[in-house]
Amino acid sequence: MIVADPRVPLPPSTQAVDDYRSGRSTFIVGLLPSFAVRMDVGQTITLLRDRFGDAVDLALEAAADPPAELPEHVRARLLSPVALEPDGDWLKRANVVGINVRTIGDVWSVVAYALTLPAVQSAIHLLPITEPGVAASLYGQASWQVDPAIRSERLANRYPALASAEAQLRAVVHLLHVMGRTVGMDVVPHTDRFSEIALAQPDHFEWLERRGDRIVRHGAEVTTAVEERIWSWLVETGMADGAFEDAVLASSPAVLFRELEERQRVGLLFGRADDSDGRRRRRIALVRVLHAAGYETVPATMGPPYRGIEVVPGAGGELVDELGLTWREFRMTEPTTMSRVFGPLARYHLYEPRQAGGWALDFHRPRTQVWRYVCQRYADLRDRIGFDFMRGDMSHVQMRSEGVAARVDDHYDLLGAVVGHVRDSGTPSFASLAESFLEAPGVMAYGAEADHLEMARADTALGDLQATAIDDPAFLRRLRWYRDLLATRSFAPSFTVMTADSDDPRFDGVYIRGNELRLFLGLFLADMPSYMSLGYEQRDVHLEPAPNEHYTKLYVFQLLRGPKATSGPYVFGTNRELFDRLSGIRVVADGLRDELARATVTWLCPPDATAGSRVMAWLLAGKPSHICLANLDLDNDAPPFGLPSRSLPTSLAWECLLSTAGTDLPMVAPEWNGRQWVVPGLGRGEGRVYRCTSPVP
Repeated sequence: MIVADPRVPLPPSTQAVDDYRSGRSTFIVGLLPSFAVRMDVGQTITLLRDRFGDAVDLALEAAADPPAELPEHVRARLLSPVALEPDGDWLKRANVVGINVRTIGDVWSVVAYALTLPAVQSAIHLLPITEPGVAASLYGQASWQVDPAIRSERLANRYPALASAEAQLRAVVHLLHVMGRTVGMDVVPHTDRFSEIALAQPDHFEWLERRGDRIVRHGAEVTTAVEERIWSWLVETGMADGAFEDAVLASSPAVLFRELEERQRVGLLFGRADDSDGRRRRRIALVRVLHAAGYETVPATMGPPYRGIEVVPGAGGELVDELGLTWREFRMTEPTTMSRVFGPLARYHLYEPRQAGGWALDFHRPRTQVWRYVCQRYADLRDRIGFDFMRGDMSHVQMRSEGVAARVDDHYDLLGAVVGHVRDSGTPSFASLAESFLEAPGVMAYGAEADHLEMARADTALGDLQATAIDDPAFLRRLRWYRDLLATRSFAPSFTVMTADSDDPRFDGVYIRGNELRLFLGLFLADMPSYMSLGYEQRDVHLEPAPNEHYTKLYVFQLLRGPKATSGPYVFGTNRELFDRLSGIRVVADGLRDELARATVTWLCPPDATAGSRVMAWLLAGKPSHICLANLDLDNDAPPFGLPSRSLPTSLAWECLLSTAGTDLPMVAPEWNGRQWVVPGLGRGEGRVYRCTSPVP
């Protein structure tokens, strides 16, 4: 007898592929992500051609140039599904899937992975795709170039015109638009501490001078000293090879940093945009010079009070990086619960200090040139690639101790400024997904996060449901609060199933049970957005920590040693049973996607914030209407319970469309007892959907 190796995923059935080709299905049912990303480029393109015709070839041919440079008739055929929306409200009901390209090898694999996603999961968020810094963190941006590490050699071999990572990324976004998907990018309010961005514009960041475990000084005078040292280094080493046409050395720091365009300055300092290795070598050489002089950027922080740092004293505060350079850790001088200092990251210098050499900022004195720079550069990136929305990293940051300002202007929040700039520049449909934990006031931000997110123009917010076990009373408390926020605020909290950051050994306990119910709730709570990360579909149950290569979070950075180090590629789970059960849920949800897009939600049994009841029930009002039921108790079946007559007529015909428990349980329809519809019970952790085959007013 031949036994299948569970580590080798099986291909989908011929029928499933034919259903996709013909349009009977919006995704290839049974196609495991771990199999899809290994598919041949030609095989993937053939599937897409069969489904979408010559638009596929047009998408590939048009990718050599930025979208704005394409002829109008070409742009029209590759238009984003939301291009004509008047604002970003479309994101408030979108089901988003997050992808860290590092976990699937190259950017072309995003297209292959999308074959596994139903149309109801219509939005794809790509974790940062710009070149990372020396620390190799996705969130430690080194430059505005698309990361050459995501380039697909196999795609370049087949389409030589798509030789660069940027052209390939454009091709992928075009194809996702053809497939009916929207695509989002990350907007990050900081860079690598020694990014090209910081080294070419020292004035856009804060700098400090450190001697051992003491900060000697910080502020404008240090920035001036850094500029002089960079210019001296340039004079000593000479300009980079292939700097730019007719390049000459700047005669002074003032000429280098005030008179040259950024492109020219970066070219002089680091070299050609397409020579990533050469630019990195030059950047490292300059980092060594600044490090020896004691200069470094002021690190980014998280959690109140945000300002006021000191060096961690003693040997325990020393770190030696991959280059052999010794750094010091920093800490807050007056820390609170969530205070963190991110030494490898540098935040943009957005406000002048209240007094020279002090940590307090004057929020009435924004450094407008920095705001303009960041907004324009992200708008340029959006225009170069064609993104539809942004995920604002660390959206919870609100540094004003008094909370949201009484008067909010264009320089209140950098992430809000970016989305506003893109909208005002001709893309009103551009939407904003905030990375915000929706904690209590004063935990992650001064004042209430909800107030801050409204002022920062967020359309949706991730929240923190993914960090809580579904049968934990805290889950119901959070969900009920999110529903209240949804009803009262201008942004929509997400039903977040899993993020790339929460696929981490710390959260193994969250994903042991109830995984089907998580996705069920994310898709059928139709009036709120959801977010799911690649890898969730076949994630193994980890009763104890697995090797690091099994977690997407540990590919956000690339560490070669230490407890978070990875060796080799990401390893998909082999949980085929979970994948098949989730596929059944997605098939039903996808079949109802038009109804889900329009339905209003009326609660029959709302989330009980006291967790006294673990049963939820809601009506998806539409034509036809549907009733959804969920039992969040993973240990006990729910006994019979009533649905209130106030929202339902006394005469209904019920048809069961879905049970997350499968077909083993008898699906007895609710019965009218003269006062209520009585549900005969729900299995432990079960979600269920009924179609009402008679009208619901």
